[in-house]
Amino acid sequence: MSRPGPLQCLVTVRIYIYIVKIFVLILFQSSSSLDAQPTEAETAVWNQVSAVLEEAHGILAELQSYNGAGQEIREAIQNPGDLQLQEKAWNAVCPLVAKLKRFYEFSLRLENALRSLLEALTSPPYAPMQHLEREQALAKQFAEILHFTLSFDELKMTNPAIQNDFSYYRRTISRNRLNNQQLEAENEVNNEMANRMSLFYAEATPMLKTLSNATTKFVSENKTLPIEDTTDCLSTMACVCRVMLETPEYRCRFTNTDTMLFCMRVMVGVIILYDHVHPVGAFAKTSKIDMKGCIKVLKEQPSNSVEGLLNALRYTTRHLNDDSTSKQIRALLQ
Repeated sequence: MSRPGPLQCLVTVRIYIYIVKIFVLILFQSSSSLDAQPTEAETAVWNQVSAVLEEAHGILAELQSYNGAGQEIREAIQNPGDLQLQEKAWNAVCPLVAKLKRFYEFSLRLENALRSLLEALTSPPYAPMQHLEREQALAKQFAEILHFTLSFDELKMTNPAIQNDFSYYRRTISRNRLNNQQLEAENEVNNEMANRMSLFYAEATPMLKTLSNATTKFVSENKTLPIEDTTDCLSTMACVCRVMLETPEYRCRFTNTDTMLFCMRVMVGVIILYDHVHPVGAFAKTSKIDMKGCIKVLKEQPSNSVEGLLNALRYTTRHLNDDSTSKQIRALLQ
């Protein structure tokens, strides 16, 4: 069976071309003349999301430079009777845990930002593709949130120090409670907060899990809003990203790998959200997303740049292992 063409993904040639132009605008951000500016109706949501996205750059930089306290922790564990080494490890871990708390709290603000964007991009009386036409600045922010989310999770997945540091912190807190001691750090990260953080960092892709849950919750809470309004918005974005990646006319405009990665992360992000929200998911034959085409586009790239994205499809989607998923798609992701 031949791969569906781009025109089959969208309703008309006019809308298809227009949506592609919007995503050209989104991806080639380096040119200020192409930057999407919010309309008056978009301004309130745009300002809210813009503040979150500004913080996102710093969050990624902090995570990228996160080295952990592995050495100090090892020395403390190997020498349990050396109080100086115990204190050294504790003093090394505490500021790192405070940083992990900031990351977790940021995920909550990101969740609220996503909800605001979903409300704006799916609200009646406009269809999802009309929203993407009308609210270009918000569409750009939606893509930037997904780009940040996949970037954060890729860094987290390759940094075991995060889990190790937090586990040591919790063990130390528990041990001191048994000895009726309370450490000053508990005032910043109390037991309830530590439990929530533990669940967050236990996920392979915590930011993506947060957004997936938020999207599912948005759909379930807005029962008067047709689910197709949300899934069509997501499938349209996935389709256009795929077309831009596989069509030479658009791909030749990717002047650097960062732009290519941006497009791939957005595509994977909306696929995963779609798979969590749609009743039968992204992998079924009835899906509006050409999963075979999307996976092939990813696998055509250097493996070191897309392995994290392929793993996100393998391990954070809901319906990959359903009976309705074809053997060919499963084989592509093996």
